[in-house]
Amino acid sequence: MFNTILFDLDATLLPMDQEAFVKEYFKHLAQKLYPLGYDAGKLVDAIWSGTAAMVKNDGSRLNEDAFWGRFAEIFGEERLADKPVFDEFYENEFEKARVRCWSNPAAAETVRALKAQGFRVALATNPIFPFVATGRRIGWTGLSPEDFEYITTYENSCFCKPNPAYYSEITEKLKVDPAECLMVGNDVTEDMVAQKIGMSVFLITDCLINRENKDISVYPHGSFPDLLKYVEENK
Repeated sequence: MFNTILFDLDATLLPMDQEAFVKEYFKHLAQKLYPLGYDAGKLVDAIWSGTAAMVKNDGSRLNEDAFWGRFAEIFGEERLADKPVFDEFYENEFEKARVRCWSNPAAAETVRALKAQGFRVALATNPIFPFVATGRRIGWTGLSPEDFEYITTYENSCFCKPNPAYYSEITEKLKVDPAECLMVGNDVTEDMVAQKIGMSVFLITDCLINRENKDISVYPHGSFPDLLKYVEENK
């Protein structure tokens, strides 16, 4: 039925309270940039505005360019010189946000088990972070970037979830038919939308996000052991 499995990261492979995680992340980022003259409130607003620019990206440019273009509109082109400080933050202080995440060994075990069975495995995390930040979060799961054939980041993506074009872009990069893919994620709106391009889906319910209160019984769902059972039954 499928030969390629795409995994979401935040609150799927990496259990977390996303709201608490974002608050922790912004707190440490603001502390990092305060010595450079950034007001914490304006900085957070700018990050959200840049994120919105990425979510609205129509494929005409990389998400990285969409984010920093908006950032420059807010703070001025000269502030683009601070970009290396952001990367330094993700290499170091970002680690402090890990306190808002927790461990689920079954997640990493599932990825390894599926790879051992011959499935192609990719990380389909919303590409609003640079690779350095995504790689850091992958490490928190007990996995490494090398465990995935492909990882979406803001440097290599021109769309975001929940745009179905995000999933089409992945299949084009992997040179795989959507019908041969299974998308695994915890967010009903952002992850299950992969069905629209012909992918199969599996909803991880450990840290379920269902903002629109949709009926999740229409999707195969459960925890990681349930996912392994589902894959076995649908080989």
